[in-house]
Amino acid sequence: MNDMAKNLILWLVIAAVLLTVFNNFSVDSSPQAMNYSQFVEQVQNQQVKSVTIDGYTIAGERTDGSQFRTIRPAAEDPKLMDDLLANDVTVVGKEPEQQSLWMRLLIASFPILLILAIFMFFMRQMQGGGAGKGGPMSFGKSKAKLLSQDQIKTTFSDVAGCDEAKEEVEELVDFLRDPTKFQRLGGTIPRGVLMVGPPGTGKTLLAKSIAGEAKVPFFSISGSDFVEMFVGVGASRVRDMFEQAKKQSPCIIFIDEIDAVGRSRGAGMGGGNDEREQTLNQLLVEMDGFEANEGVIVIAATNRPDVLDPALLRPGRFDRQVVVPLPDIRGREHILNVHLRKVPLADDVKPSLIARGTPGFSGADLANLVNEGALFAARRNKRLVGMEELDMAKDKIMMGAERKSMVMTDKEKLNTAYHESGHAIIGLVMPEHDPVYKVTIIPRGRALGVTMFLPEEDRYSLSRQQIISQICSLFGGRIAEEMTLGPNGVTTGASNDIKRATELAHNMVAKWGLSEEMGPIMYDEDESHQFMGGPGQGGKLKSGETTTRLDKEVRKIIDGCYEQARNILEENRDKLDAMAEALMKYETIDSTQLKDIMAGRDPRPPEGWDDPSGGAPTGGEPRAETGPAASDDAEDDDTPSRRPSDPLGGPAGS
Repeated sequence: MNDMAKNLILWLVIAAVLLTVFNNFSVDSSPQAMNYSQFVEQVQNQQVKSVTIDGYTIAGERTDGSQFRTIRPAAEDPKLMDDLLANDVTVVGKEPEQQSLWMRLLIASFPILLILAIFMFFMRQMQGGGAGKGGPMSFGKSKAKLLSQDQIKTTFSDVAGCDEAKEEVEELVDFLRDPTKFQRLGGTIPRGVLMVGPPGTGKTLLAKSIAGEAKVPFFSISGSDFVEMFVGVGASRVRDMFEQAKKQSPCIIFIDEIDAVGRSRGAGMGGGNDEREQTLNQLLVEMDGFEANEGVIVIAATNRPDVLDPALLRPGRFDRQVVVPLPDIRGREHILNVHLRKVPLADDVKPSLIARGTPGFSGADLANLVNEGALFAARRNKRLVGMEELDMAKDKIMMGAERKSMVMTDKEKLNTAYHESGHAIIGLVMPEHDPVYKVTIIPRGRALGVTMFLPEEDRYSLSRQQIISQICSLFGGRIAEEMTLGPNGVTTGASNDIKRATELAHNMVAKWGLSEEMGPIMYDEDESHQFMGGPGQGGKLKSGETTTRLDKEVRKIIDGCYEQARNILEENRDKLDAMAEALMKYETIDSTQLKDIMAGRDPRPPEGWDDPSGGAPTGGEPRAETGPAASDDAEDDDTPSRRPSDPLGGPAGS
């Protein structure tokens, strides 16, 4: 029932109620009312000329021409007619009103109509209102949200950073606009397109832009919306979704996080009657069954293509896989330009510089960066978003929010300064290490101090030397504590550094084949498919001798890197002290100040810094050793600070 019909019925009901009220409460105030005794007395005195009797109501005219009205009591008065006739009163009888045929039919059928209306109301409620809305029986209906072609405003101009992926899907737009262009040459458009990529890279946005460019309806649903506790509900929803899509053909069905329903079958809990497996079977049939889905294109997105069922990925279902990777430096600049259009910018904003300093950021990360920059500008009551606010937003996302209110003793701050200086010096000296971006002893996020490294360019793999350099820099903080506090003064703050260094060394030996002793052999089985019938299930076991050799080789790499890092810090002890002193004074130092320290010069003050003492850092003098303190991991927490993604898990911050 549409809105117009509902409004018409509502106004009819209101009109009927108002008419009834007016009929029942309308009063003729022209005749004079009097009681029955007065009426009888006037009749006997021959003051009444004529009367009209209508049930209990008696209206009439006096001899003087005035009108009157009275009500006869319920008690019978057999002498009334004799008195009226004896006193020459003209008596007029009124015919009783009779209801029309339609009114009598309406009154007779009203109870039946009321019961039918109540029954239909409850049936529509149980079926979800006929439009997939919530109701006790709506679980068999599709939960896909339909966006009409007029509601979709997203186009390819709103998508940036994935030019190759856009080229892959442009022909879908051509097919939806002009199918005969392909059909007359015998070509068929892919039935399904699977978009694969890390979270936040714009897979959903790209799918919506296809519908926006082609001007076709867009059905959007998540993989988890198919599965319920009742067996067969998911399959019913799949059937209902495709039935609705065929009515809107040509159209696009977008299934987000399809791995929630499309995981490999035949493993884990449940057999052939498993609800998720039945849902997947129905999806396979709908995509490539006996019935053709002409004009219905299925686009799915996932960041776990390795767990999907092979039958789902074969040609005829998802014919094409479109990789939507993390954007490179050009892609990040284009994405920033898209998001920066929405905020008022100052003249000093340079998207290319921001893109160069945000390797590993996804489109969602860059959108968050722009939003955080706008929030920083709003807190400062600025009308424009400047480069300073965007740099602050970048630091917040990479290193965490500053906790300036956290109270730290001078001992804790000094030890944190030495710890972070150890990381920075190793990173500056070791070959092929990422440049040091910033060092701070201001608590950020869950860390008490952070040393941030930024690669000069996008990196997709690591060399053996780069991994060795990373392991050495990870141990720099612990070694600096040993040199200043002694063996008994070393704190637990380096626990996360040790964990990451051990993982890198183990992967070098057991996964990446970067050990001469163990050779290019993979000793660690992939356990990601252990519960999905993949190759990890029932994998081979290593012998005890092989495990011992692996442990010895990992220990050899760790010991070598630890000794190399110690030698570097001992040779640069003066720079370690100078850097720690600069951190105690400025709390945060950048790459320019680091270059001054490594060149033996006093670090220049940061721009806009006001020295309360009026002096400059002296640098170069050894610092006195102090007692134990905290380091870069707050409360022994092993969670590393936020940093750009690394393809092989190497450190980018500490």
